[in-house]
Amino acid sequence: MGLNRWEDIEKLNFFPRLEEVRLQGIPLLQTYTNTEQRSLMVAQLPSISLLNGSVVTDSEREDAERFFIRYHLDYPEEELPYRYHSLVTKYGKLEPLAEIDLRPRCRAEVEVHCEEKVEQLSIRLDQTVAELKKQLTTVVQLSTSSMRIYYIDKCSAFGPEEMKYKTRALHSYSIQDGDEILVVPKTKLKAGVQLPK
Repeated sequence: MGLNRWEDIEKLNFFPRLEEVRLQGIPLLQTYTNTEQRSLMVAQLPSISLLNGSVVTDSEREDAERFFIRYHLDYPEEELPYRYHSLVTKYGKLEPLAEIDLRPRCRAEVEVHCEEKVEQLSIRLDQTVAELKKQLTTVVQLSTSSMRIYYIDKCSAFGPEEMKYKTRALHSYSIQDGDEILVVPKTKLKAGVQLPK
């Protein structure tokens, strides 16, 4: 049997007792990843319990059928396979899955305030407080030992938080774009400078 189109795969459903299928080396499948191939096949063939030698579980079948609906969301009506309609009857029309990036952010754009001066600065969040101080020396013209730095979260009701632990990583402060870093010269602290609330 030539399996060159999805319609040919659907025709396998005319064998109601077909429970095991091995489909390999089919040109139709070569443009898909292995996961896509398996999901599309499982969704197309509701009666099979073994595909290419491995068991099709109930949860895999449900995931595959849901994937099948989402896979065909942008297809014009006339190109939708028959199986699509029966799966939509079962699950309803599904929304595309949201793409969520769970990687930690690696940079933030912050405002550095030092006395009257305000500078925009892109900082790496994987660096430590000590490394940030080094980066700030060129911006505020102070040595690392003569400055204290404070983090101001624009969305927080709390005041500035002193960044006093040199080895603490910046990402642990949850710094976001638009937040502020306040640099106060130590000489000013002795003179009793008021920090912003």
